[in-house]
Amino acid sequence: MGAAVVDPIKWRLIVDGLVERPISISLEQLKQMPQTHVTSFHECYGSPLAAPTKNVWRIGCVSWTGVPLRCLLSLTRPDLSIGTYVWSDGLDSGTFAGVQSDRYQKDLPIEKALSSEVLVAYEMNGKPLGKERGGPVRLVVPGWFGTNSTKWLCRLSVQDRRSPSPFTTVFYNETDPTDMTGKKIRPVWGVEPNSIVVRPRPDEFYERPGNIEVWGRAWGSEEIIRVEVCIGHGKTWTEAYVEPRKQFEWQLFRLTILFPDVGTYIISARATDRRGVQQPLTMRRNHVPSVRIHVGRSIY
Repeated sequence: MGAAVVDPIKWRLIVDGLVERPISISLEQLKQMPQTHVTSFHECYGSPLAAPTKNVWRIGCVSWTGVPLRCLLSLTRPDLSIGTYVWSDGLDSGTFAGVQSDRYQKDLPIEKALSSEVLVAYEMNGKPLGKERGGPVRLVVPGWFGTNSTKWLCRLSVQDRRSPSPFTTVFYNETDPTDMTGKKIRPVWGVEPNSIVVRPRPDEFYERPGNIEVWGRAWGSEEIIRVEVCIGHGKTWTEAYVEPRKQFEWQLFRLTILFPDVGTYIISARATDRRGVQQPLTMRRNHVPSVRIHVGRSIY
């Protein structure tokens, strides 16, 4: 499924379903509504066909401008006694992994849809959304994987059940790591604790032993309260400084470590969120990242 080509002049957003007053609004009407700004990390889940143990590492931090989804929903007077999900339709269509789809469709639980951070966005980093980024308008769901932030948005619909779309039933589901049987499947929604070592770079060379600053980024659907760094094979972890989170931004961590001897070292980092959920060592997409460096010993 490729990028949709959308005429901003003709574009309309329909909000309907289990509501008292369905609406259809233009881009200009949307921009006249009270806007808000949210800065959040944005992580691609990667191909749903890839092994669930594969790191993707496509992550950025983005400033979005738009209208809170709950403001649009309030205009329609949704029936919250039976409306439990909000379906979102994108204008992209085609075949994915042999499955034909007329539209890309996802869903959000109504509780998440009514959260203040969820936006119907028309700007990214202060500029109008381009075609490749899902413009002119896309959904933005901070803290959740990018697959839930529907691009080329054209419709929002309050419904009493989950969407039957292949992108909710066939693709973008994963094994629940909390299920000991390994049989329970859950939607790809919230991002579990994750981190990446930014410096040192992989295979970076240092001329002599001494102190080296290790720093990186950590993120997740919940605030990261602890990042630990290990030199070696996971036996001893040292707690790093972690910058408090602002909105849904990724968080800086840093730690200065003494490397006393010449040699090759493996640096690993693991994050823990405020619920106590910890980044796993192996077997998940968000498993602990590692970087190899060389002190006083060049690999070249």
